[in-house]
Amino acid sequence: MPQISYQRDVHPILEEKCIDCHIPPDGKGYKKTGLSMESYETLLYGSVYGPVIVPGNGKKSPLNMLVEGRAGNLTAELEKQHKPITEDEIMILQLWVEQGALNN
Repeated sequence: MPQISYQRDVHPILEEKCIDCHIPPDGKGYKKTGLSMESYETLLYGSVYGPVIVPGNGKKSPLNMLVEGRAGNLTAELEKQHKPITEDEIMILQLWVEQGALNN
């Protein structure tokens, strides 16, 4: 299994697909959830609802649940409002979380 790097692999996905909406102070997703994806630290801090990353556990990480389609109505909302995410990008996010969600 390849070592996933936040800087090389994960951040570019978030930058392309998520940051426009999840950046303070005016991002729509930021206003709604308090989740800022502008840095590793803010991503791991989470949202007003709690952490979105559970390092080492992709099954319980809300970010993974959303992008994998396991979050019910929230997934449907995500699909309507966000840029599509590819299977390869989902796999990168899964592996990164499973590998401990390191800032590498």
